[in-house]
Amino acid sequence: MNHRKNIALLATAQALLLTNGIMLIAINGLLGLQLATDKRLATLPLTTYVIGGALATLPAAFFMKRYGRRAGFMLGAGIGMLGALIAAVAVSIGSFWLLCFGTVFAGIYNAFGQQYRYAAADAATLDWKSKAISFTLAGGILGGVIGPEVGKLTRTLLEPTYLASYGALIGFAALSMLIASRLDIPPLSVSEQKAIGRPLHQIARQPAFVVAVLAAACGYGVMNLLMTATPLAMDICGLPFADTAFILQWHVIAMFAPSFFTGGLIKRFGVLNILFVGAGLMFICIGIALSGITLMHFWWALVLLGVGWNFRPRCRAPMISSCSACRA
Repeated sequence: MNHRKNIALLATAQALLLTNGIMLIAINGLLGLQLATDKRLATLPLTTYVIGGALATLPAAFFMKRYGRRAGFMLGAGIGMLGALIAAVAVSIGSFWLLCFGTVFAGIYNAFGQQYRYAAADAATLDWKSKAISFTLAGGILGGVIGPEVGKLTRTLLEPTYLASYGALIGFAALSMLIASRLDIPPLSVSEQKAIGRPLHQIARQPAFVVAVLAAACGYGVMNLLMTATPLAMDICGLPFADTAFILQWHVIAMFAPSFFTGGLIKRFGVLNILFVGAGLMFICIGIALSGITLMHFWWALVLLGVGWNFRPRCRAPMISSCSACRA
């Protein structure tokens, strides 16, 4: 029964991670627009969030390989608390550059949190692995719904605007740290820590790997562009923040809900066919985004974007088992 407790804790932590991430997407661009002297830099706090996550992804994996999942997740949550605190101070003093600095730490927290799904699978018995992944994904959907709603409720709760939102993020990260402290996942043995899988440079030479990386990069690029631009575009078009929260909630549902059957579609139709469908959906979502500024234009664009993103390439089991970073 211990594995069920771990899975429940990890699913809850995943919900808190998505709550954090979607709240940042909902408010960072709008706050950047308020604080930046040069309005062209309004989305820089979101860029630094992505950069923080990119820089910390491999270090986070190797840290967990050396010190274990629980220590890694607690460290990541602590860094998330620090990032939210720095951002709250930035809001209180009106510092754009301090906000950008704070979101780097929020991105590092996200890098550690990306391991939740793998930890859930590792913690489960063989007959529970699929359920573990499903429960973790369900946690992501819940967090994606809660995040914009909390942003809507806390946006003007304190002055200056958004101060309470970042305060809420401190609380969510603290709760995530508490949850991580209750995990019971043994660290790797010394022999497992020293085990060396297939080198990354060998994996990177595979044509399938190159296609997967390029497709994933394009998918993430389109999604980050539209997700970053949407709150600003809706605000400029005169739509209320409540509508922005509504759009982002449906976007997250579209990102994660298809995961319950995407694997079956890939098994039946092949990964390349599903990849092409995902790319086609992204082209359609771009066309819709460019064709109008009503609430439904934004809704359809972000829903199709989420489904298209879900159909992007995923790490295959042989690659995960052979890559020393992914094995962490």
